[in-house]
Amino acid sequence: MGTWTMFGFIGMPGPMEMMIILGIAVLLFGKRLPEVGRSLGKGIVEFKKGINGIEDEIDTATTNATSQVAHDSSADREEATAPKFEPPASEPKAETVES
Repeated sequence: MGTWTMFGFIGMPGPMEMMIILGIAVLLFGKRLPEVGRSLGKGIVEFKKGINGIEDEIDTATTNATSQVAHDSSADREEATAPKFEPPASEPKAETVES
């Protein structure tokens, strides 16, 4: 049984559950709750900045690699050459089959 099927009955918390969570947070953190919220918000912002930076680096790397591959493949191509045909110097002689 997968995790989703085992905990499928647990959904997003409703209004009553959110009030209970908020009450527990007030009891635990008290006067420090605004400070905790502020630091949590800063952490989320920094996380998003890091993710966006990584996405930008990946996009830049794939764009540069794609353009470099397209440029290199056209520069490295040599003109196709076929072997030159030279006709035989003399007429071919028919071979006789001895029985």
